[in-house]
Amino acid sequence: MKLGTHQAIQPGPPDGSCEQRGPLGPSQQNGAVPGERGKQDKSVKRGNWGNQIEFVLTSVGYAVGLGNVWRFPYLCYRNGGGAFMFPYFIMLVFCGIPLFFMELSFGQFASQGCLGVWRVSPMFKGVGYGMMVVSTYIGIYYNVVICIAFYYFFVSMTRVLPWTYCSNPWNTPDCAGVLDGNISSRAALNLTHLLNTTQKRTSPSEEYWRRYVLQLSDDIGNLGEVRLPLLGCLGVSWVVVFLCLIKGVKSSGKVVYFTATFPYVVLTILFVRGITLEGAVTGIMYYLTPQWDKILNAKVWGDAASQIFYSLGCAWGGLITMASYNKFHNNCYRDSIIISITNCATSVYAGFVIFSILGFMANHLGVDVSKVADHGPGLAFVAYPEALTLLPISPLWSILFFFMLILLGLGTQFCLLETLVTAIVDEVGNEWIIRRKTFVTLGVAVAGFLLGVPLTTQAGIYWLLLMDNYAASFSLVIISCIMCVAIMYIYGHRNYFKDIEMMLGFPPPIFFQICWRFISPAIIFFILIFTVIQYRPISYNEYVYPTWAISIGFLMALSSVICIPIYAIYKVCRSEGDTLLERLKNATKASKDWGPALAEHRSGRYAPAFSPSTESHLEVQPLQPEKGQSEAAAASPMQGSNGSAHSQDSRL
Repeated sequence: MKLGTHQAIQPGPPDGSCEQRGPLGPSQQNGAVPGERGKQDKSVKRGNWGNQIEFVLTSVGYAVGLGNVWRFPYLCYRNGGGAFMFPYFIMLVFCGIPLFFMELSFGQFASQGCLGVWRVSPMFKGVGYGMMVVSTYIGIYYNVVICIAFYYFFVSMTRVLPWTYCSNPWNTPDCAGVLDGNISSRAALNLTHLLNTTQKRTSPSEEYWRRYVLQLSDDIGNLGEVRLPLLGCLGVSWVVVFLCLIKGVKSSGKVVYFTATFPYVVLTILFVRGITLEGAVTGIMYYLTPQWDKILNAKVWGDAASQIFYSLGCAWGGLITMASYNKFHNNCYRDSIIISITNCATSVYAGFVIFSILGFMANHLGVDVSKVADHGPGLAFVAYPEALTLLPISPLWSILFFFMLILLGLGTQFCLLETLVTAIVDEVGNEWIIRRKTFVTLGVAVAGFLLGVPLTTQAGIYWLLLMDNYAASFSLVIISCIMCVAIMYIYGHRNYFKDIEMMLGFPPPIFFQICWRFISPAIIFFILIFTVIQYRPISYNEYVYPTWAISIGFLMALSSVICIPIYAIYKVCRSEGDTLLERLKNATKASKDWGPALAEHRSGRYAPAFSPSTESHLEVQPLQPEKGQSEAAAASPMQGSNGSAHSQDSRL
């Protein structure tokens, strides 16, 4: 994934002698400054990705999750089909990619997790704690969704899928299976009449989901018993996540070669199978046919902005964490564009896979596609599995589909867990905890498993959807908005642009500078206003959540946001100064140990003599003899991995 690098003509040695310069070394090929060619550009203390492909694949796996499959296609057809693509890609360009680039560059420059990076402005460290709280909530319920996918994956290993017919003990008289030959005797109605009357058809897949897998209770407060099969699968999913992260990015970086790429193989297999079915074209046309009149609807633009924002994983802390393991001179500008576009292209591609099968199912039932279309768990565990029963060798397609869901979920879960572990280890920061990072990972995994147990009860799906709708909704928007303001206006956009130029060898393009300062914060604010205006109390099918449950949802949302003002007040009170204004200035001023983590990269305004407290946060690498000329080399042009040379002291 590395781009070609052109070697710039360098000035000769100061003594006028000739020096034969060989080809670029590995660190220079990764965007290193030519004058620093002897440096390792690696953090021995924290570790780095084995190569940049590992980082790109991990970030793709993090961004491409279950929402790409079960949310985007539904949003697209509901908001004008192909016409929805226009606001979707507008929001990608003006909000998605700029925010993605900001978070990657932020983490890579400081080589710190979501807490350590706030040395840039210590008063806003509460933003990092908010990110940790959000990642904790998402990590708890996300693995429960993965465990349900594991369960369906295991039960698909049979000759006949258990949700194919209505002849099972858990089925009701209203069950109407599309392949069941005993429908009329069960429901006293033929299938066609049943579908055309006000009586709602209950499919065998829906009854299997509600009455057998979940054994759904009648209220969120009625937890009932723990569903042991789901509990076992939850244990399996946490063990898999822990084993893949047992050595941090060193082990997960190898696993993503499979987990991030194989879902595309499965998507392609399902797509090829889907488009060969009768009615597939109808489903795809339903998905893509533009309804241009909806472009003028503010809700369409709000849905597009929200989908881009949540799909890319902004403000979760994962992007900052993953980028912190990059080499200092890695071209994260290139990576942000590649990953963002891959994420959105996957969403569009998944829509073809979903609607080709749903079109086939609608054609088989003789109904409109809208009657069978669904989103969220209803699509993944009810509508799509039912459609798969209509295919020959249905267990094979079911195994492939749920294996794909497992891999998509694991890619995101890896980063959520690593975000928490990295934040804890970086915050403590001593050698003892760094050597025992595996035990920290184990502790977080065990805690996540125990906190996920209530979600495997008979009321678990109610709690899962409550967390999904409130714990990671408007709080993410607020966190992201404050992060933009803190970096661009408190730390200062000129300082940040110089930091990026120091790291990449070129300043951020003018377009990104404008987006970061004005456009992206405005879009984030628009998403927040849209979320508030469009708010509706949560419900699940016909079940309406009680007021006390919604109150718990709001408390979960506030628990991450409240970290920001609480820590800000704490920091101001602890800062030096006789007046409140002096304390505010000291609390927002970048700390002395802010900057590149490796001593060899701290040049320019980061080069003053170290104090003992500063040295404790920096890692000094053994330098080669020619490093004595590094000061002279610092004045030479910097070369980024795009091959362009810039002066380190250039002004924007």
